[in-house]
Amino acid sequence: MKNKKLVYIFNEGNASMKDLLGGKGANIAEMTKLGIPVPQGFTVTTEACSDYYNCGKKLSNQVIEQINNALEELEKSSGKKFGSTLKPLLISVRSGARVSMPGMMDTILNLGLNDETVEAMCNLTKNSRFAYDCYRRFIQMFASVVMDIDDSLFEQCISNLKEAKGYKVDTELTGEDLKGLVVNYKKIYKDHIGEEFPNDPKFQLFEAISAVFRSWDNNRADVYRKMNNIPWDCGTAVNIQEMVFGNKGEESGTGVAFSRNPATGEKKIFAEYLMNAQGEDVVAGIRTPEDISTLEIRNKVVYDEFVAIVNKLEFHYKDMQDMEFTIEDGKLFFLQTRNGKRTANAALKIAVDLVEEGIITKEEAILKVDPKQLDVLLHPNFDSDELAKTKVIAKGLPASPGAASGKIAFSTEEAKRRHKLGENVILVRLETSPEDIEGMIASECILTVRGGMTSHAAVVARSMGKCCVVGCSNIIINDKERYIEINGTKYFDNDFISIDGSTGNVYGSAIKTGECKLEKDFETFMAWADEIRSLKVRANADTVKDSKVAVKYGAEGIGLCRTEHMFFAAERIAAVREMIVAKNLVQRERALEKILPMQRKDFIHIYEVMERKSVTIRLLDPPLHEFLPTEKEDIQALAEEMSITYEELDSTIKNLHEVNPMMGHRGCRLAVSYPEIAEMQTRAIIEAAIIVNKKTSYNIIPEIMIPLIGEVKELKYVKNIVVKTAEKIIAKEAVSLKYHVGTMIEIPRAAITADEIAEEAEFFSFGTNDLTQMTFGFSRDDAGTFLKDYYSNKIYEFDPFQTIDQNGVGKLIKMAVNLGKGTNPNIKLGICGEHGGDPSSIEFCHSIGLDYVSCSPYRVPTARLAAAQAQVKNPR
Repeated sequence: MKNKKLVYIFNEGNASMKDLLGGKGANIAEMTKLGIPVPQGFTVTTEACSDYYNCGKKLSNQVIEQINNALEELEKSSGKKFGSTLKPLLISVRSGARVSMPGMMDTILNLGLNDETVEAMCNLTKNSRFAYDCYRRFIQMFASVVMDIDDSLFEQCISNLKEAKGYKVDTELTGEDLKGLVVNYKKIYKDHIGEEFPNDPKFQLFEAISAVFRSWDNNRADVYRKMNNIPWDCGTAVNIQEMVFGNKGEESGTGVAFSRNPATGEKKIFAEYLMNAQGEDVVAGIRTPEDISTLEIRNKVVYDEFVAIVNKLEFHYKDMQDMEFTIEDGKLFFLQTRNGKRTANAALKIAVDLVEEGIITKEEAILKVDPKQLDVLLHPNFDSDELAKTKVIAKGLPASPGAASGKIAFSTEEAKRRHKLGENVILVRLETSPEDIEGMIASECILTVRGGMTSHAAVVARSMGKCCVVGCSNIIINDKERYIEINGTKYFDNDFISIDGSTGNVYGSAIKTGECKLEKDFETFMAWADEIRSLKVRANADTVKDSKVAVKYGAEGIGLCRTEHMFFAAERIAAVREMIVAKNLVQRERALEKILPMQRKDFIHIYEVMERKSVTIRLLDPPLHEFLPTEKEDIQALAEEMSITYEELDSTIKNLHEVNPMMGHRGCRLAVSYPEIAEMQTRAIIEAAIIVNKKTSYNIIPEIMIPLIGEVKELKYVKNIVVKTAEKIIAKEAVSLKYHVGTMIEIPRAAITADEIAEEAEFFSFGTNDLTQMTFGFSRDDAGTFLKDYYSNKIYEFDPFQTIDQNGVGKLIKMAVNLGKGTNPNIKLGICGEHGGDPSSIEFCHSIGLDYVSCSPYRVPTARLAAAQAQVKNPR
């Protein structure tokens, strides 16, 4: 980086330089060019942040030299001097990443004060209260942000003083009070650091800049980046800005403003301010702020200027703005602006309104809403007032959005029983398995100790639209004594807990929820998204209920119907188990004949709900042992039910046990060993289509998907069973019926040999859950226990089970697409893994030419919007 420009004066930048100057720095530069009254200064770039980490968390001589030069320029333009005892320049040091990360990193105000410059400020302003108020704030910020001293020590100190003096608010503190507070603050500093508070302004400055760079890697910033897919290596900029003071008296103040209401989207300036205060007073809620309307009464000139600037900035940026402003002795300054964070409903309203106002196009509007926000709209949420009063007792991974309260259920049977009694229950398990499906259905929410974002609990909960939190490792489950223990507190089966699937938070009491309501703006906005996108969106749906939800939210078909999920109902599992323990083909076929009408009926109902939309049905995938019990008591009960001995059933279960079921006897391998299973399922699929076609004009064209193919001969073998069975039925019924046979690409070998497989397959559906597992060699249910170490050590920046790993898994998918099209140009290509609902993964799928993505029914709107955004960014 030698001789590279790493520091920019505000007037040297503009809004297009966000990658270099960070969002805050780029916008301050843009406001400067627009003639907005902005306190001047300079930006230390994101590249300087990278330089800081490359130098072992030290500022290089090159960066220090450029900062010194920029500081001299600021001294000239301001007419003040840094560290002067006559006319001191005080500055703020603020973080500013490329993407807004509010509250994640650190800020320091009033930097440059010491025992001498504070007296200079007293003399200049004739206001010792103001000067020492600034000094005590600076000491506290520097101590907590730079030196990591517990902030509560300073808060307790000021609280003690106010209590002793009988004061209710900070503004009652006198100059002498604050002078004494400075002495006490400096004592706290020395007690913890072992040195006097630093008097050298340059030392303060460089330590503060280093602290802001360090805060890029603090825990809360790391969590925020991971949650929002912000790369670690993009770094943060640091903005050095001349201080303007809202705490100089009753003609001064500070506030935060939004050009529209961020909660509702209403076109009305939403702003609050405090007179005689600095910025943190508004944010921290130390005093109750006033509505901006009162400023018109207090100072109409400033108010009118404020309104004009707010409107100018919104029109310039073509979006709702979030701004910070300060009034110093009656003069207005804007410190920053950015596109404001907003609720999901507000985001939709603002986007639609801006189009209707002629400010932006539909394409621009599509980019204004974060697709993940739509999740919030489709699930119940906790009442915000109640939530604010309730303590978080544990935190896991937010696997499926929504909010629910209920009593604790420790098993599927308990959940079903208590559900029938009319109780709301939350199923709490170490981890779930397919056998828990009925318990999950009966529960309001699922909470697991183990598992990741694509664990069984997470995947199934999303498909059901149930909220779910997984990987909550600090929960101890005691099944025998019927309680869970969290941080030493026990919660029994009659205690209420509440789960927020959007945050991962667990609460120790019931909290009121409200159902989602979709406004007209949602329909308008989503219609625009559908007009724009080229990538189709299907849903993963296994039941009539799932299918109805999928249609309600705009799915264009079913991309994955997992037939095994139909087997766990009480009236069906017996026949399935009979099939599994069968000793010969005759016994197995007898059991399959019992299952056939059940599957056929399911497919009929799904076809009827989906009408003319495509339905892709996957043949049986999981290993057979998952349908059998594991506990001794359950094995004994099942043996009696099936009229066989305990020893016989136990032996069968042990024989089916596999060391690594993920890579064992499952998928197409079951059909190779037991072709009669694939034959029965094909009969159910084809017969159901014929029945529905005879009753309606839908012209159902079934899509039959063969899972876990790794070799073209496997596909050919199972496909022959499917085709032979289907053609026999079609001939018998004397009807004309089209159907398609394809496969899931979920084994790396299948991706590598996709050209051969495409000669037999009419479609590929990428099963990215298993493809990711097998490419990385991770079990998705166990990876959560160690991936956190990978994130903290910057080996991985995101969970590859949530967002496609484009450098590895993505290359395999792209290879398979190109190879498949090479031998079969008409092959249909889709994705049905969990990544089908992830916006960045959807953008990747669009870029490589897939025809559709398939996701949970409740994520369909998210996928529709993400697909539209991908088209706007990269038209095809």
